[in-house]
Amino acid sequence: MIKSKKIPLGWKSTTLGTFMEFKNGINADKSAYGQGTEFINVMDIFKNHFLKRNDIQGKVQITEKQKAESAVVYGDLLFNRTSEVPNEIAYSSVYLDQEEITFGGFVIRGRQQKDLLDPYFAGYCFNSSSIRRELIRRSQGVVRANIGQKDLNKVPILIPPKAEQKQIAFTIALWDSAIEKTETLISAKEKQFEWLVQRLFKPTESWRLYKLSDLFENRRETKNIELPLISITREKGVIPHSETNRKDNSNEDKSKYLRICPNDIGYNTMRMWQGVSALSAIDGIVSPAYTVCTPKTIVNPEFMAFLFKTKPMIHKFYRYSQGLTSDTWNLKFHHFSEVKASIPDIETQVEIAKVLNSAKKEIAKLRQFSEKYRLQKRGLMQKLLIGEWQVSVTPATTKKTLNEVSV
Repeated sequence: MIKSKKIPLGWKSTTLGTFMEFKNGINADKSAYGQGTEFINVMDIFKNHFLKRNDIQGKVQITEKQKAESAVVYGDLLFNRTSEVPNEIAYSSVYLDQEEITFGGFVIRGRQQKDLLDPYFAGYCFNSSSIRRELIRRSQGVVRANIGQKDLNKVPILIPPKAEQKQIAFTIALWDSAIEKTETLISAKEKQFEWLVQRLFKPTESWRLYKLSDLFENRRETKNIELPLISITREKGVIPHSETNRKDNSNEDKSKYLRICPNDIGYNTMRMWQGVSALSAIDGIVSPAYTVCTPKTIVNPEFMAFLFKTKPMIHKFYRYSQGLTSDTWNLKFHHFSEVKASIPDIETQVEIAKVLNSAKKEIAKLRQFSEKYRLQKRGLMQKLLIGEWQVSVTPATTKKTLNEVSV
């Protein structure tokens, strides 16, 4: 059963099969898809804890009898019944629209036979860590994970009184709102950053054209095996390999690994044409598969790191890369050296880098806020949905919940 120190007063411990009925979805002929009634598929569930008709992209042509038997109505729960890995089995969504739709064959519909769960509460409840563990534990399969109606019937659940459910949902929805607003702001700031890059890297008559060999030297220093292993990533830049989620596949003998120092720019020799380069702020060693460039005094390292991420420069790196197929392109330093770039004087480089760094820090700060909200929401769900923390419910807060919960 779901772990809770003590079942709170008024809460009920039961299983899904005592009040819900489950049904598998429709499997139609390939020719039936693309028109007709909207139908919920697995990807719709993965993307949304709460679903409305406008969220549904797929359509299927079915008979009126099938529509009636497999209708999805307001408050119905939808679960994916198969997955490549157990951790992704039985993700759920709640349908929150008035127009009836249908659902696909890899989906199970859950419909309450007793009105015990508020739909908004259910949307959060079935995605809590406690119920997710119970769902995953009941999945079966070796190659693929599967869960059936009988398995869902046995899943335990703690159900608070309706008024408390609504207040819990309202409380969690406040964090969802904060996350959504922060993510919207991040998206706007990222677009603003792209605009800044296009504007600031537009060459003027005062900018001079150089070969990269005039601006960089190739750092070939090796045998620094006491230094930490470094990775160069597209998203996080130059970071200790220990901070990545990747398995350490590096050679045991690191005597030929290259040293990378602060203000060096490292790039993945085989993926430079995909924009995988970054400025280092730390001292370490990287695989010989990387190239390490040391900027000369006429360039600002931060400016050049930003320049290397612009679309025109990535296109140039692609043109100068060597290889037979798209999977084997590589850009060694001697080819990198031949690439030409227009740059302004050092003072202007510093100013451009300062503006872009300021914009990036603002985005990074917003991402920290978003992650903080997500962690807080996760903690709230863990506590509220098993009754370890309880919310105060009054007629005023209940009315507010009914009117203002928006997901």
